[in-house]
Amino acid sequence: MRANDCLRRVRYILDLSDDQMIAVFSEAEKDVTRAQVSAWLKQEEDSDYEECKDVVFATFLNGLINTLRGKKEGAQALPEERLNNNLIFRKLKIAFDLQADEILSLLAKVDLTISKHELSAFFRKAGHKHYRECKDQILRNFLMALQIQYRNDEKDQDDQEGKSDNTSADEINK
Repeated sequence: MRANDCLRRVRYILDLSDDQMIAVFSEAEKDVTRAQVSAWLKQEEDSDYEECKDVVFATFLNGLINTLRGKKEGAQALPEERLNNNLIFRKLKIAFDLQADEILSLLAKVDLTISKHELSAFFRKAGHKHYRECKDQILRNFLMALQIQYRNDEKDQDDQEGKSDNTSADEINK
C-alpha cells in the first residue's frame, strides 16, 4: 500500500488534526510543516500532492508508537529507508498495543478470518522459513477494522451519552 494512503487512514482513524500530525512527527524527532503534512494527505489527482517517502512514513509510525505507548529511554529507533506492508502492520500493532487475539477479533469485524499462525507469519523476519508477505488486501482490511473499532466506538459512545455536539475528548480536557 502507498504510504500516503496509510497516512490518510491513520489520521482518520485517530481523528488527528494537522497540529496533532505535526506533534506525532516531532515525537520521532522530525520537524515537518503544515504544508508538508497537507501535501502528503492530498489525493494523487491534486496538483499539490506530494509522495510520502518510506522514511518519512516510518518516522511517522515511530512517532505514533511514541505518542500512543510512550517514548523509550535512550536513543530513538532510526526510521527504515524502505517499508513494506509487514513493517507497517508490525508498527501499527505496536502503536495500538494489540495482541494476536485482538488483531484476529478486529479482522473478524471486517469478515477476514485468518489463523493465529498465519498472523504470526506476517511478523517474522523476511528470511524466516515461515515468513509470509502481507498483501495490500490484508493491510487494507486491518486498517478498516481499526477504523471500525476507533471511529464507530466513538460514535456509539456519543450516541449513548446523548451528545448533541461534536466535541472531542481532547477539546473537553483543554
